[in-house]
Amino acid sequence: MLGEASTKEITINKNAQGFIETKQAAQEGGAVAGNARKELERKSGKKVLTRENYLKAAQSKKLLN
Repeated sequence: MLGEASTKEITINKNAQGFIETKQAAQEGGAVAGNARKELERKSGKKVLTRENYLKAAQSKKLLN
């Protein structure tokens, strides 16, 4: 959620238009979220992402014919 909010604000503030500018804003927003995650892990002493708390891939859906 932080990455999405950061990307939105960066896109609006830079008035990003087109794919290249929007992609750059998305990368910057992702970097903000990544840095926040690393800082939280450093200060809390715990990993945010672990094998126990990740979402598993959705099971394949049965298609109707």
